[in-house]
Amino acid sequence: MKYWLETLAVAQRILTELVRRKRSLIVWSVFPISVLLLNGYILEGKAKISIGSAMAQATPPTLIGAALFFSCMGGTLSTIVSEREQQTLKRLFLSPLSGLSYFFGIFIAHTVIGTAQTCLVYLVAFLYGATFKGSIVGTVTILLLSVTSYVGIGFILGTQIARRTEDVNALVGSFGVPLLILGGVFLPTALFPKKLLDLAKYNPIYHMNEGLGLVWVKGKTLADIDIHFTFLWLFSCMTILAGWLMYRQMLTLERRL
Repeated sequence: MKYWLETLAVAQRILTELVRRKRSLIVWSVFPISVLLLNGYILEGKAKISIGSAMAQATPPTLIGAALFFSCMGGTLSTIVSEREQQTLKRLFLSPLSGLSYFFGIFIAHTVIGTAQTCLVYLVAFLYGATFKGSIVGTVTILLLSVTSYVGIGFILGTQIARRTEDVNALVGSFGVPLLILGGVFLPTALFPKKLLDLAKYNPIYHMNEGLGLVWVKGKTLADIDIHFTFLWLFSCMTILAGWLMYRQMLTLERRL
């Protein structure tokens, strides 16, 4: 019960601050919709398919690359950096807050944000005639593993590399954008040469994008995408463990300053 209350307290504080910063809510709503519409219209024109089919195919990369990436990874990174700059971490020394509670508090907050973005993107795609064949359980599983992975990456970067607010944009651009390209978000993986495709298989974004597309659009089950599911499951577990260890290391470092 103690860890659960700590987790909820962290999540509530993050969501409350987000609501007060209405600009972030507007950006995180408008940006994925804009990317969805652009991708959908491009697919419709180039692939010569209906707008509904185009929007359905554009939804997974939009969610993975435009919605969850910036809100969950970038948001986690921004949260940790801002708490460092505002000296919030110093106050944690006076409380018994555990690393896992802090991590899962951030995870729950960004799961709420990611869920809202998913519903918004789905609604827009549905209004354009998109239909999705996959199971809800499979879709939710891939999305939750994606959120966990993104939060874990943001947690690691925020605790180990980023020190100031200006570091956030630099890390997202230099570290994240190449991963998005290699993950098939901007270009379909069918265009990748074999060497690049072999490299992409070590990229979690590739497995998020491919797994969600196969389940949500093509109606595959988790058993059919066992490679993507297993990779994301192991990767998310690794990020949780690494996040806890790096949180402890960060607190030790901040205590010395």
